[in-house]
Amino acid sequence: MKCPFCAFEESKVIDSRSADDGERIRRRRECLNCQKRFTTHENIETVPIIVVKRDKSREAFDRNKLFKGILRACEKRPVSIEQTEGIVDKIEAALQKSLDREVTSLQIGELAMTEIKKVDEVAYVRFASVYRQFKDINTFLEELNKLLKEK
Repeated sequence: MKCPFCAFEESKVIDSRSADDGERIRRRRECLNCQKRFTTHENIETVPIIVVKRDKSREAFDRNKLFKGILRACEKRPVSIEQTEGIVDKIEAALQKSLDREVTSLQIGELAMTEIKKVDEVAYVRFASVYRQFKDINTFLEELNKLLKEK
């Protein structure tokens, strides 16, 4: 790390502390040349994820958009905001762990349905009805029957 005072390129770390709930690390450093101290912040570098939509258009993954969709499915259900955020966290972590930098909206939808189903079955059916674009009552009943068979 280059010293901001003398531009010497070597320093030693004096103290490290977690910042922003573990999202960053704050480091106090001392220049090995001029002995002045300075602070640096270290962040995790995430690679942007591109979502390929049904119409083949591409856009950057938007955590907020996913959160709003899941929140809408869980509306008036006994699902807390923390649980909803946890679902989004799991999906985002799975996407970051995969080696693919491009994922389809279908993959994200399947991950979302898997996680929502673990929390609330009614919210799951609501999300599935929008995600899978149920055309009529028979499609809706097929999904409910699948759910009942799993029990």
